[in-house]
Amino acid sequence: MFIEELTLKNYRNYESLHTVFENGVNVILGENAQGKTNVMESIYVLAMAKSHRTSNDKELISWDEEYGKIEGRIHKRNGPLPMQLVISKKGKKAKINHIEQSKLSQYIGNMNIVMFAPEDLTLVKGSPQVRRRFIDMELGQVSPRYMHDLSRYQKVLQQRNHYLKLLQTKKQKDETMLFVLTEQLIELAASVTEKRQEFVGLLQGWAQPIHHSISRGLEELSIIYKPSIDYVSETSNLSKMIEAYNEKFDKIKDREIERGVTLFGPHRDDLLFQVNGKDVQTFGSQGQQRTTALSLKLAEIDLIHSEVGEYPILLLDDVLSELDDYRQSHLLNTIQGKVQTFVTTTNVDGIDHETLKQAATYEVVAGSIKRKS
Repeated sequence: MFIEELTLKNYRNYESLHTVFENGVNVILGENAQGKTNVMESIYVLAMAKSHRTSNDKELISWDEEYGKIEGRIHKRNGPLPMQLVISKKGKKAKINHIEQSKLSQYIGNMNIVMFAPEDLTLVKGSPQVRRRFIDMELGQVSPRYMHDLSRYQKVLQQRNHYLKLLQTKKQKDETMLFVLTEQLIELAASVTEKRQEFVGLLQGWAQPIHHSISRGLEELSIIYKPSIDYVSETSNLSKMIEAYNEKFDKIKDREIERGVTLFGPHRDDLLFQVNGKDVQTFGSQGQQRTTALSLKLAEIDLIHSEVGEYPILLLDDVLSELDDYRQSHLLNTIQGKVQTFVTTTNVDGIDHETLKQAATYEVVAGSIKRKS
């Protein structure tokens, strides 16, 4: 799949923008603070209905405007697909093929993307929250059911935390509602955990050979999902997982009331990366950590292709300058002729690769974009 046209209205520093892209590599050049990352972000938001840079949607709307709009013409194997997302202070409205979608979970997944930015290099050594977000963003694109279950889990979690706070402060004494919310939470938690474990298994299958190749055959990568419950199984078993959650919540109910918060569940889970049996986060060199992050991102491309039958769109936001020549070349060789790719950079000097020589080049200056001949 690829995005052919992008139209912005009142988005960040773009009052109005319409541009056409190539189904290949598109290089977006510009000095800092001119708006090149905003173009990249708008493509991400069009696909995911949320930004990778902020959780506050109001920041996406131009100053003093009531709304911001992103429109894209996506080409898929079945033909063109118009997509539109309008962001206002009241919320978001999403359209697929000019038809408004009642739920964002029905919208997400129609356009698949993989984003690789400098902050993704912290995927390995960053907080568990970063890794959970990584799983949610990627899995959500290929499984609408996962998005639905995760959204419901987060709502029930919020309700349960609120009720625990009431019990903690003695504003409520009846624990019946806590029992009901816990039952609902466990069912959703088990479903979310099961889907994440399946996804991590698939991801490892794609990432292992890529990491092996980038490390010149010297390293073996393992990716392990670490649930916050004491549950170990080679294969997914929903009933055993529900049983494990029930036991855990029974044990810690008093502690949760005392703390006023849910202490276990998918919102506390993590990923563990091992290279040659050693924890990369703790014992890996910076080079090993970067190779692991790059392997994960390249694996996402193949995983999405295997799940939906089309390659996603790849967004490389100021990341090439963060990689050494060898990893740069491996990345560019992998995408060559296969994936529509957007590259933002201040300049391409020093990046000597055939992929960039053949790319369409655009220049961004103060909220306007122009293709260079």
